[in-house]
Amino acid sequence: MKIAVIGTGYVGLVSGVCFSDFGHDVVCVDKNIEKLEKLQRGEVPIYEPGLDLLMAKNVAAGRLSFTDDLAQAVDGAGAVFIAVGTPTRRGDGHADLTYVMAAAAEVAQCMTGYTVVVTKSTVPVGTNRDVQAVIAAANPKAEFDVASNPEFLREGAAIDDFMRPDRVVVGVETDRAKDVMAEVYRPLFLRDFPVVYTDLESAEMIKYAANAFLATKITFINEIAALCERVGADIKAVSKGIGMDGRIGNKFLHAGPGYGGSCFPKDTRALARMGQEHAVPMQITETVIKVNDEVKRRMITKIEDLCDGVLRDKTIAVLGVTFKPNTDDMRDAPSLTIVPALVGAGAKVRVVDPQGKHEGENLLPGVKWHDNPYQATHGADLVVILTEWNEFRALDLAKMAKKMTAPRMADLRNLYSRAEAERAGFEAYVGVGR
Repeated sequence: MKIAVIGTGYVGLVSGVCFSDFGHDVVCVDKNIEKLEKLQRGEVPIYEPGLDLLMAKNVAAGRLSFTDDLAQAVDGAGAVFIAVGTPTRRGDGHADLTYVMAAAAEVAQCMTGYTVVVTKSTVPVGTNRDVQAVIAAANPKAEFDVASNPEFLREGAAIDDFMRPDRVVVGVETDRAKDVMAEVYRPLFLRDFPVVYTDLESAEMIKYAANAFLATKITFINEIAALCERVGADIKAVSKGIGMDGRIGNKFLHAGPGYGGSCFPKDTRALARMGQEHAVPMQITETVIKVNDEVKRRMITKIEDLCDGVLRDKTIAVLGVTFKPNTDDMRDAPSLTIVPALVGAGAKVRVVDPQGKHEGENLLPGVKWHDNPYQATHGADLVVILTEWNEFRALDLAKMAKKMTAPRMADLRNLYSRAEAERAGFEAYVGVGR
């Protein structure tokens, strides 16, 4: 089947590459000429492990191409996936659907036969009905159906998530559209991965409910961590103990500096806004948003306390600034709250991140970038572990402590223990929930 994917951001590019690996003929469309030229040269504009090799394989096989010619991409396509951005709209917290609706109107003008227009972007409930109306208005003669197919990709593990999903959610209204979507995902169906067919509204809601629930788990364990610090409990033991309960599960129960990234912050805000608009307040989700902001501020207080309340002129090495490891994504990362607070208080901040420098240089002014942790911590008064990259999980703490002016550690990911740090020569250590 020929498939067109509109948008080569994170979701669009990963989806397009993986669809082509299923054997489909995929054309990815983008208006950003600079990005297109990179893709046509075989360069991947985002960091996602394994994506470059999979993309090169399918380009070489002739199943994957990139263009700014929407008409050429849509012509003859059985399915057109809209995978453009839906950022938080300024002022009201709602998802900004400008790009989605613009894409739908343009696609409508280019369709040459029956087409299933699939919304892959994360959109509020009711959006696919609006997409349907936009297409019908732009091209009254168009023969089409609309489908909702939300993504559930974890950055850093997106290819595995796409190829071995927990489930594929497809919202459709007609058997014809269902047959097209079944053909799109046939390789997964043949390997017994579950495909859940539902109505449009339920598919849209599944995405928001899933992300809000996961954000709630993270925020819940961070609140418990704060209480553990006061009562003398160890959050790692608590997380393990409750995570072994099959009704709870052990994922997303790791205490830290709060959630960030491209999904949880904007999707929780959008869900809260939907609740307000429909007079059904999402009180749990609203509280999650509030508490997550407080968690980040609590991390700043931990750092201040390690410096005896004075950050001015302190040299602080920050290890990791992306919102999670194995990605270069800085969107809503805790570092964007914590690091500027340190710089604003007069600290001299040094930063190390395996992939974060490209985006981080513009987002974190006033810091100095280093290539490795030992270089960054040489002569430092404090080291802060902010993102749990593998490179930071097995540091030579003794070597690090020996070269620091004041060997102190704020381990905001609990990669080490107080005992390990003290044996290595650190004079002060603080974790989260311990």
